[in-house]
Amino acid sequence: MTTAISVSPSGHHVVVLGASPKPTRYSNRAVRLLQQQGYRVTPIHPRCRQIEGLAVVDRLERVERPVDTLTLYLGPVRLNPLIDPILELAPRRVIFNPGSELTALEQRLDQAGIPWLHACTLVLLSIGTF
Repeated sequence: MTTAISVSPSGHHVVVLGASPKPTRYSNRAVRLLQQQGYRVTPIHPRCRQIEGLAVVDRLERVERPVDTLTLYLGPVRLNPLIDPILELAPRRVIFNPGSELTALEQRLDQAGIPWLHACTLVLLSIGTF
């Protein structure tokens, strides 16, 4: 299931689950590009306090709501225990970046009526279809 969300970047809250402080990681690049394009970004990392100048939240349960997009940068093994917190967060959509695909989460999102897609956040941002 896919859907585009038409909200101006400044009014669009994006949560990056699996954000990395390492500049070479795709999740860090996504945080930077989202910021550059004017999105409101919340990085999630269990131990970092700051990524790319942004305050980091250590768990999904502490994220300020509402969330327009949750973009996933964790593999299935690390995502599986986060299915319930993701559903409780109730994002308007979820992006499964390459390597984060998890059928059990996709099925639960379908049941909850939360749209999702397999895509690369960096590509969507670079071609203007985020």
